[in-house]
Amino acid sequence: MTTLVLFLQLLSIIPLALGFGLNHPNCDLTNTQDQGSTLRIFHIDSPCSPFKSSSPLSWEERVLKTLAQDQARLQYLTSLIAGRSVVPIASGRQMLQSTTYIVKAKIGTPAQTLLLAMDTSSDVAWLPCSGCVGCPSTTGFSPAKSTSFKNVSCSAPQCKQVPNPTCGARACSFNLTYGSSSIAANLSQDTIRLAGDPITAFTFGCVNKVAGGGTVPPPQGLLGLGRGPLSLMSQAQSLYKSTFSYCLPSFRSLAFAGSLRLGPTSQPLRVKYTQLLRNPRRSSLYYVNLVAIRVGRKVVDLPPAAIAFNPATGAGTIFDSGTVYTRLAKPVYEAVRNEFRKRVKPATAVVTSLGGFDTCYTGQVKVPTITFMFKGVNMTLPADNLMLHSTAGSTSCLAMAAAPENVNSVVNVIASMQQQNHRVLIDVPNGRLGLARERCS
Repeated sequence: MTTLVLFLQLLSIIPLALGFGLNHPNCDLTNTQDQGSTLRIFHIDSPCSPFKSSSPLSWEERVLKTLAQDQARLQYLTSLIAGRSVVPIASGRQMLQSTTYIVKAKIGTPAQTLLLAMDTSSDVAWLPCSGCVGCPSTTGFSPAKSTSFKNVSCSAPQCKQVPNPTCGARACSFNLTYGSSSIAANLSQDTIRLAGDPITAFTFGCVNKVAGGGTVPPPQGLLGLGRGPLSLMSQAQSLYKSTFSYCLPSFRSLAFAGSLRLGPTSQPLRVKYTQLLRNPRRSSLYYVNLVAIRVGRKVVDLPPAAIAFNPATGAGTIFDSGTVYTRLAKPVYEAVRNEFRKRVKPATAVVTSLGGFDTCYTGQVKVPTITFMFKGVNMTLPADNLMLHSTAGSTSCLAMAAAPENVNSVVNVIASMQQQNHRVLIDVPNGRLGLARERCS
């Protein structure tokens, strides 16, 4: 797999400008205040998002587009298999995929307000700098306007954590190619402010040139919450103690009810935990031990090897904020899907397909719950977390699919739609992942 495409997604962070033409009273981003160590989260396609398409897609077009983006995301996740214990920079193919959830950040002195996509499976923060050649926006972060900005030197340890570092003007820089595309960037540092927390000398990629490929990246940058040395959790370890939680809102949510809570304080108390696993083959990712899946009251018969955690190959189950629809190893998905179809009412409902979704229905149907059973906690998904409904409401599809088989080892991905309206707590020091139902849409 490659490294360039991930960077392209990070290039087009734009300043949070006043008045995006959003007239809804809940859509004033400038007056949406983050507090303490808690950041508001909004969906990139929500009515309040400045990034929502000016030419809305039909429901079918949106579903097919998201499925294609998920496919690229899965290629990125599987590319993280490495022969070393740390993958410092995430694979490139992910960069062209539209991200899903956005938070506000302030960078520099005086602060410049930017929008960043939160990504639990990436390890870095990247943004385009002003004057970037080939970036979709020419109004990225302006280093010249920040008195606290500096480039990372070639002798700094962070320079060894980017791919193919070179020294340009005594600063650590890199050039990457992917097919006919290339980027040039400097490794830089500045103060980043997340809610009320200033983090000094925060290291990020400052992109100054994009060439070739003919692809325009989506307009937001990236805040990596993975486990790598350049992730927010690693850089701010003394402040946040490698602990955070999030609750993801639906894309239909008008209010900024979703939240990202950083650090061990103010975390919910009524949370049930399962063990957080570390896989040296994919060390950035947050693995858990999936022991069974229940459809309705029926525990589905699954091949143990298809859900087993295997540090030797990188196989297992992860929670990921960047994949939209849950993907399961093919034998697992087929067993769950078949049991699901048996329990849909009325029994005479005709099964159709749409793109990669093979369990769709026309008209009203009653569906069973699906429960992911982890050691220590169950995650029961009601219909809102399971079914995609067309705008007219006449068609609905089970929002899960089989993971691609043409990879070294299959990862089961608990994706963002299934995580919506759950508080997911990552507690690395205590080696645990917590779950609790929470309304955040």
